[in-house]
Amino acid sequence: MENILESCGSWLREKLHDANASGIVLGLSGGIDSALLAAIGEKFLGRDSVMCIIMPCHSDSNDESDAMLMIEKFNLRFMRVDLTSAFDSIISEFAARGENISRISQSNLKARLRMSTLYTYAQTHNYLVCGTSNKSEFLTGYFTKYGDSGVDLMPLADFLKRDVREFAKVLGVPEKIISKAPSAGLYAGQTDENDMGFTYEILDEYLATGNISDQNAKAKIDRMRKVSEHKRKPIPIFRNEI
Repeated sequence: MENILESCGSWLREKLHDANASGIVLGLSGGIDSALLAAIGEKFLGRDSVMCIIMPCHSDSNDESDAMLMIEKFNLRFMRVDLTSAFDSIISEFAARGENISRISQSNLKARLRMSTLYTYAQTHNYLVCGTSNKSEFLTGYFTKYGDSGVDLMPLADFLKRDVREFAKVLGVPEKIISKAPSAGLYAGQTDENDMGFTYEILDEYLATGNISDQNAKAKIDRMRKVSEHKRKPIPIFRNEI
């Protein structure tokens, strides 16, 4: 596992060199994926080449507290950008026109505001935006198109959720973060597994081996992979052949 982490660190250094970039920026949510990425960045790129941004938006205060655990333990550079007023302003503009924005659209708006915030910092400081999606999420489309998938690099997208937990232990991520219920922090009480309708344990085993006993979960996973295929493909371009 340490060799894999070393390889990931070398890959990050190579990507920064190729882009002539000064560092990476990532959203630090208080969850395990962003915590692992921050730890990898600090270890293999150095503190001065990693910026973590906490971006609350009607968020659970416990998530910010967990993000601060990482910042304090690893002495991470960070800033806090509260997106609540920006989100409320957009929703209010729609409401003034009689539009009742769905909860899923509101959740995706939060993710896209975070993406815009990360790129604002990245362009200003010549940094690359690093996404925190893992393989389990990426293959099922459990991410927001042009939100948390709107990034320059995805260092964790070939690691299943169970791999992320093991790597986090190796790098000393606080146990509170490792053991907490995974959540995108999109609304009160939201958890990934409740949204998906099955556990990461079931999902990871199916993705890794093809084995699954819960046929309802299998049907859900297969459908998620199918309907989210557009998220993993380049934008379709009409080719003028006349």
